[in-house]
Amino acid sequence: MQNLKLETNADGFAILTLDAAGQTMNVVNDAFLADMEEATAKIAADDSIKGVILTSGKPAFMAGADLTQLVQGFGTLTKAQAYAFSQRATAMHRAIEQSGKPWVAAINGLALGGGFELALACHHRVLVDNPKALVGLPEVNVGLLPGSGGTVRLALLVGYKKALDLLLSGRSVGPAEALKLGIVDEVVPADKLIDTARAWLATGPDPVRPWDVKGWVPPQKKGLTVPEDSVAYMMAAGAIAQKGYNTPAPQAILSAVFEGQQLPFDKALSVEGKYFAKLLTDPVARNIIRTTFISKLAAEKGARRPAGVPKSEVKKLGVLGAGMMGAGIAFVSATAGIEVVLLDRDVPSAEKGKAYTAKAQAKLIEKGKLSQDKADAVLARITPTDDYALLEGCDMIVEAVFEDTAIKAETTRKAEAVIPSTAVFASNTSSLPISALATASKRPDQFIGIHFFSPVDRMGLVEVIVGKQTSKETLAKSLDFIAQLRKTPIVVNDSRGFYTSRVFRMFIFEGVAMLEDGVEPARIENAAKAAGFPIGPLALLDEVTMELPVKIVDEAARDSADTENKYTIERGMKVLGRMIELGRGSRKAGGGFYDYPATGSKHLWAGLAQEFPVSESQPDQEELKKRFLYSQANETAQTFEEGVLETPEDADLGAIYGWGFPAWTGGTLSYIDTVGIAAFVAESDRLARLYGPRFAPSAWLREKAAKGEGFYPAANQPAAKELTSA
Repeated sequence: MQNLKLETNADGFAILTLDAAGQTMNVVNDAFLADMEEATAKIAADDSIKGVILTSGKPAFMAGADLTQLVQGFGTLTKAQAYAFSQRATAMHRAIEQSGKPWVAAINGLALGGGFELALACHHRVLVDNPKALVGLPEVNVGLLPGSGGTVRLALLVGYKKALDLLLSGRSVGPAEALKLGIVDEVVPADKLIDTARAWLATGPDPVRPWDVKGWVPPQKKGLTVPEDSVAYMMAAGAIAQKGYNTPAPQAILSAVFEGQQLPFDKALSVEGKYFAKLLTDPVARNIIRTTFISKLAAEKGARRPAGVPKSEVKKLGVLGAGMMGAGIAFVSATAGIEVVLLDRDVPSAEKGKAYTAKAQAKLIEKGKLSQDKADAVLARITPTDDYALLEGCDMIVEAVFEDTAIKAETTRKAEAVIPSTAVFASNTSSLPISALATASKRPDQFIGIHFFSPVDRMGLVEVIVGKQTSKETLAKSLDFIAQLRKTPIVVNDSRGFYTSRVFRMFIFEGVAMLEDGVEPARIENAAKAAGFPIGPLALLDEVTMELPVKIVDEAARDSADTENKYTIERGMKVLGRMIELGRGSRKAGGGFYDYPATGSKHLWAGLAQEFPVSESQPDQEELKKRFLYSQANETAQTFEEGVLETPEDADLGAIYGWGFPAWTGGTLSYIDTVGIAAFVAESDRLARLYGPRFAPSAWLREKAAKGEGFYPAANQPAAKELTSA
C-alpha cells in the first residue's frame, strides 16, 4: 500500500495512517481508494484487531477529492462513470462501518470534503485543538455536493438545520465550533490525540451504527419532521430561490438531504450518488473547478513564468505613493517578510500609509488571527519617508502614484536616479499603457506593469502587464515577487486598459446604457445580481465614482497613439455626464444613483425617473442578464484576438477574481465555450441588432465558430448549454 501504513499493537488497537507517497497532502483518488479497500478488508479479516485508530502522517488529515482527477476527460465523463466513482468511495466507507470493528478518526489537522466524509464514516471522531484544524464539507463552493455519504451522515448526526447550514454555506469550522455542532466528539491537545482515541476504543464501543441496527427507521418515516426541521427546509429553499439558482448544487444538496432522510440508509447513499453524478457532469461544476481550482493553482505555481530564468527574491521593496493602493501593497509585502520603503510627497502622508497596516492588524489581533509580537515585527519592516535616497538597495519598485502620465514619469526618473541598475520598476496602473510609461525609464526592458486590485490585502489577483520592451527576466522576477505575496497572477500584453479594466468597463457601461434605454433602475440592479455579479452596476459606480471612468474614456479619446480608440464607449456617457452635472457623481459626493441617508439603508434616488424616463415596456430579466454576460464575453474575445490575452486561463481567472464575473460560468471565455461558440455568435448578432455594435462578434470569432473551435481544447469543454439561467 503506497498511501497507507497499518500498524498492529498488542492491545489489539491498530493504527492506520494516511500518508500518500510523494505528496504533501492526502487526497481521495483511485490509488487511495484501492489502498483503503485493501486495508479495510485486511482489518475486517484479522481477529487480533479489536479496533482501529485512523490518523494521518501529514500535517493535514485529508484535503478531500483530487479535483484534477475529477475533471479529467472534460466533456466525455458520463453520469454512469461519475456515479461509479462516487459509489466506490461510498462502498469503502460502508466497509469501515460494517467491518465489525470500531473505528475512531484521530483528526490531526484539516479534514475537508472527502476527507471529512471519511471521518464521518468512523464511529467516533477526535479532533486536535489547533485553529488550523478546520473540518467541513465545502463541495458546494465548486458546484458539487459530498458524494460518498456526507449529506446523509451529517443530517443524521446533527439534524437538518445544522447540516443544511454547513452544506449550503460550504463553510469550514474550527475545533470549538465543530465540538459545539456535534460533528466531532472530542477536542484534545495534539500530544493527547492518539491516547484519547485509544482510550475510547478501550471502552468497548459498539461497532454497529444506528442505521445498521435491525428495525431502524429513517427520521422522516417517524412522522415527518419536527417544526424546527421544517423551518430549516423553508429557509434553505428561500435562500436558494434568491441567490443559488445559477448553480444546481444548492438545490441538489437540499433534495439529497430531504430524500435521504426518508429512505433506508443504503438507498439514501445511492440517491446522493446520483445527485453527485449529475452535478459532476454539469458544465457549471466543471467550469468552477477548472478555473477556481486547476487554473488558479497552475497560475500560482508559475504556469506563465518564463523558463530558464533563475528564481529571485525581493528583500527590499520601494513603494512610491502611500495612498490606499500603496499602503495596501506595503502591508502585504511587509507581511510576506519584505523590508518596505513607503514613500510619499511628505512624511505625514507616508506615515498615514503605514498606519493602514496598523489598523488592518488591529482587526486581525481582535479576531485572534494575529499575535501582537508578529504584528509589531511586520510594522517595523515599513519605513515611511519622503526621501528618495532611502530607495537605495531596493530589488524592486512598485509605483502607485496618481493615474497621470506626467506624474508617473517624474516619479520614475527620481527613483531610477537612486535604485540599483538591476532593480525592476513596476507601475501599478489600471489603464495607462505600460510601453508609454516606460519611455520615462532609462531601462525599459526592466519596466513592467503590476496591477493590484483594491483592497490589496483582500484581493488575491494581480494582473501583470508586459510592455513592448519588457524582458522575460523582468517578467520572471515580477512573478516571483507575486509568489512571495501568495497572490494569483495573470499575464497580459500591453494595451489601454489591459484586460481587466477594459472588460470591466463593459459591465458598468452596460448598466448605464440600460438606464439610457429606459430600463427601470431596480430591474437593472436585480438582473446583475441574478446573473451572479456581487453588486449592481449603478451601486458600483457610486462607489468607484462616475468621474473616474469618464476621465479614462476621455483620455483614451484624446490619445492620438490610440488610433483605433478601442477604449471608447458606445452608450452610457450621457447618463454619467448628466449625473456629474447634477452633483451626484458618487457616494463620496453625497449621493449618486443611490441616496445614502444617515439612518437606514441606501435606496435608489427618486430623481432617476425624472432624469431618465422609464419605458412602458420592460425587458425580462433573462434578456438583461444576457446583455451583461455577452457584452463582457465578446470584449474578452476581442482582447484575445488582439493578443492582449494569450491564454483562456488568464482570461477566466482575471474575470472571476478581478471584477467578480460570475464564478458559475467559469469566466468569460468558459462562458462562450459552454454556451457553444456558434450559438454565442448567433445570439451576439441578435443582441447587436437590438442594442448596438458593441455586441457584434468579429470576423475572427465568426471564423472560429464556423470551424467549431472553442477557446479551450475540445476534450476540456463541457457540452454546450445555455447558461443565463442554469
